Formats: sequence, C-alpha cells, structure tokens
Amino acid sequence: MQVYKVGGAVRDRLLGLPVTDIDRVVVGATTEEMLAKGYRPVGADFPVFLHPKTGEEYALARTERKSGRGYGGFTFYASPEVTLEEDLIRRDLTINAMAEDDQLNLTDPYHGQRDLEARILRHVSPAFAEDPLRVLRVARFAARYAGLGFTVADETMDLMRQLSESGELQALTAERSWKEISRALMEDHPQVFIQVLRDCGALKELLPEVDALFGVPQPETHHPEIDTGLHTLSVLEQSAQHKQPLTVRWACLLHDLGKGLTPEDEWPRHIAHEYTGLKLIKAVNERFKVPKDCQELALLVGQYHTHGHRALELKASTLLELLQSFDIYRRPQRFEEFIAACEMDARGRKGLEQRSYPQADYLRGAAKAARAVAVQPLLEKGFKGPELGEALKRERLKALKAYKEAATA
Repeated sequence: MQVYKVGGAVRDRLLGLPVTDIDRVVVGATTEEMLAKGYRPVGADFPVFLHPKTGEEYALARTERKSGRGYGGFTFYASPEVTLEEDLIRRDLTINAMAEDDQLNLTDPYHGQRDLEARILRHVSPAFAEDPLRVLRVARFAARYAGLGFTVADETMDLMRQLSESGELQALTAERSWKEISRALMEDHPQVFIQVLRDCGALKELLPEVDALFGVPQPETHHPEIDTGLHTLSVLEQSAQHKQPLTVRWACLLHDLGKGLTPEDEWPRHIAHEYTGLKLIKAVNERFKVPKDCQELALLVGQYHTHGHRALELKASTLLELLQSFDIYRRPQRFEEFIAACEMDARGRKGLEQRSYPQADYLRGAAKAARAVAVQPLLEKGFKGPELGEALKRERLKALKAYKEAATA
C-alpha cells in the first residue's frame, strides 16, 4: 500500500503557489484493507475514504471507461492491481497528472513538469474528449493561470472544439456547470474563461446570449472599444481587479444581454436594452439554477445600470423608485453591490479603466438620506396602514429633493 499526493497539490507546489486542497491516491490497497485501518468510506461511485485522524480524503487508484453521455457517464474500476500511471492517465491535463510521495519524489509519466515550465495546458490522453466537463475545467485553469502566461495547447483546443460540436455539453447538469462557471468567475482573470469558451465554440452552446454580444457595435462616444462582447470581457476583468464578489461578477457578465437582441438597422444604438435583456437574464439564471442572490442582482443590474450611470441627472422621484426597487431599508448590501457593478461597467471601456465614478458616492448619499427618514414621528401623527406608507414615501421624497439640491448645487 503506497500513498501519493496527486493533482493540484503537486502542481501548485511546483509553481511555488500556496497549496490549499490536497488529494491523495492509494496504490495497492483494497477496500477491506482501508476499512481495517480505520478509514471511513464516503465515495458512492468509487472508493474514497476519510483518514481516521485527520479526516482528509484518500482515494483508491482506479481506471475509468466511458459508458454513457455527460460528466457522469463513466464506469470506474478500483483494484490493488491498478498502477499509479494508470490512475494518472485518466486525469484531464498533464499538469494535473503528476504525483509525489512523502519524500517529494515526483512521478511524472505524462510530462506535466515540462508543460508547467512551458506554461502549456495540455490534455493527458485522447480520453480527454470523453468528458464534456473538461471543456469548462480547462477554460477555468486558463483563467486561473493567465497571469503566469499559461495558454491552451492547440491540440487540446481542437479536442475542446470537438466536444463543443458533439452536443455533449448539453448533457452536463445545471449544478455541475454552475459549479465550474462560478469558480471560474472568481479566478483572477475570469474574462479569459469566457474567451477560451468562445474560442472553442462552447460559449454559443452554454451561454449563447453572451456569445451573441460579440460583433455587436455600440456608440464609440460611450464605448471606445465599440464591440459589446469585448466590453463585457473588460467589465468582467475590472470586477476581478477590484475583488468583487460572485454576485457582482455574475451581474457584470449578464448586464448587457439585451444588446444582442437589437436589430442591425438600429445599431449602434440599443434603445431599451435594459428591459429587452431581462428575459435573457432570467433564462440564463434558470438554465444553471443560479443561487437566488446572484439571480436577483443580475436582474436588477440589467434593468437599472443606466440609471446608475445617470444618477446625478435623475429626478428625486425616479431616484426614490430606484432605491425602493432595491429595498435599501432591509437589504442595504444589495444596493452597494449594484453600485459596484455600475462602476465596473463604467470602467470596462477602452482607455477609461481609471475614470472616476462620482455616481457611486452620490447614490450612497441618496440611500443614506432616504434611510434617515424616521417612522416614529409619522406614527405619532396617527398615520397607519397604507396611509403610513404614503406619508413615509412623501417624507423620503422630500429628503431626496433636499439631498439632490445640496449635492448638485
């Protein structure tokens, strides 16, 4: 029985990066031997065990064979006869197919270390093309390591194209797809994830609404980059540079979907794209069973981001409607995330990445003014029920008018 660290732990140690998750593979052992040593079984599909003291995962070496469609369409075989090399060959990329023992002796049958040094993401074997999830995984690794100069090998990109064209991506479950997408969006270069998916044809299969934005022009006065797809990538890039949470990054990706529906004879203008895009945002949210907080912010940003940009011009009544739409009294954080998404949108334009965004502080000040209106004096005047709501609205409107006059004087 021999135990090896495999995958990301080996890869990141060789790259000089912090090692967070450690995967271990056990060669030469049976399930019975693991149980006799006190390991607790957790794997439903294949033998994975928890260490009796540390609780860390140990998986028996195994091989796999394609038996159906999609990510789950595999039959696994675990046995003491399965070698380390046989276990490693079923992995996706050469840089993830290395192992080391406790003395840091490296086992690298598929030249992962060489590809690490060359900054290449390369598949281990032709079996790569059997698992559609690997398209998303490679794009995610490209986003993670883009800052180190990593690119996808041409032959691997060819296999990713084959997978995209095969229809296999449609067999992925919403949960698996969202897990990869959400992790990729939180990498340092999430725009690379979208670009790689587009380069291999997967974007039009998974997110056709985003793919449709490429080649759609916008007015050059507001968008020096002109192309809506490139603008979306830039907004996503800004959201990562400013360390925005997943909710904001998801909203940034989807905020302009309505522009993909604009008839060509109306280009480069996109009248009412905020509203036409809502059905598309809703469809994407449902397709991937996106968490509720991400769904809600994406829809609100899609509908109101141009309000954010024109904040200083909005009438007090429009400003109040905006604040009410976000329920700023009970959910102040959601409005703060909206402001962040608007700022990323404003900065995601060629040559304007460092521009100031005074709308942000103006909107925060408006929210503060509206929240400062006290309910107690109105209760003391005898207002209740719907009348109280109307009185509160009048007082908040009055406060916003005073705030607007003072702020724009």
